[in-house]
Amino acid sequence: MNIRAAPSKLTLKARFPHVCLRPHPQTLPWSTDRARLIRLSIIQFLSFSVFSLRNFKEEKKKQNPKPDSSLCKIETLSESHFFFLFNPQSVGRNSRKMVVSPKIAPSMLSSDFANLAAEAKRMVDLGADWLHMDIMKLSFVVIDLNDTEPFLVSYLLTSLLFHLQDGHFVPNLTIGAPVIESLRKHTSAYLDCHLMVTNPMDYVEQMGKAGASGFTFHVEVAKENWQELVSKIKSAGMRPGVALKPGTPVEEVYPLVEGETPVEMVLVMTVEPGFGGQKFMPNMMDKVRALRQKYPTLDIEVDGGLGPSTIEAAAAAGANCIVAGSSVFGAPESGKATLVISLLRTSVEKAQPTT
Repeated sequence: MNIRAAPSKLTLKARFPHVCLRPHPQTLPWSTDRARLIRLSIIQFLSFSVFSLRNFKEEKKKQNPKPDSSLCKIETLSESHFFFLFNPQSVGRNSRKMVVSPKIAPSMLSSDFANLAAEAKRMVDLGADWLHMDIMKLSFVVIDLNDTEPFLVSYLLTSLLFHLQDGHFVPNLTIGAPVIESLRKHTSAYLDCHLMVTNPMDYVEQMGKAGASGFTFHVEVAKENWQELVSKIKSAGMRPGVALKPGTPVEEVYPLVEGETPVEMVLVMTVEPGFGGQKFMPNMMDKVRALRQKYPTLDIEVDGGLGPSTIEAAAAAGANCIVAGSSVFGAPESGKATLVISLLRTSVEKAQPTT
């Protein structure tokens, strides 16, 4: 589409006002002074932009031309020609914000436990938003689950995403606040704590003092006192979240999201909590999908069995916070781990709506 611009009267007949100015490559003599050209370009751009933008709506009413391409040539009576570059897709990506931002949390359960600090730093350097650490007191706990093979499990995470267990909600037993307090001395990272305990109220004060940033409890153990619990979490300076096990109906968390003092994140477990090495449960995506449809701006986290082969399903359902373990640490090289993290993030970004 050609737009003619006269020195006294210039019009801009285009549907997109976001433009960038650059010289027409076929009309620039090799001897043109770069500084002079830049000054001339700016002057010409400002001179016709004021009139053009002022009359944009009026011109659009008269005719609504449809651009033939992303390049719109502007002919002037000056010595140089210029292109206006129209790129609606890039403009949208830069100017529009995602409704919810992606957060990728590698699980430190798959890391080298002899070098946790170095592994944590490596993950952050590779692009991780959080670090998901699974740590025991001194050793692993061997659990026989339903007379099947034993699971070597230790749960405590940092985001750093922490899993705290008291030996009742799940069989494993770990410590929490002391480790978080120690980590807080060495990092300013957001510490998102997921408590798999039967009495989360007992942990609010100590977790707040230890430096936790987020406090996610399970709806299964807080059906009666969740309002008091959420208020106490916020009073302690932490961000409240609620988690639900695979067997829990998603409707049980609705009141917690819609209450006067609501939670700010919902964690959908895609494996049974308390054990590692389980496979991703795709039927849990129905819960994620229902949550995203009902709450467009809510942070929705999925934990368990996430990786390149399952991220598409989780992202498409509406999850924006992704916990991944072996898919990241199992990469033989740092470059490949970076690609995995990038893939997880890109999948979430593509699936999320923008405003």
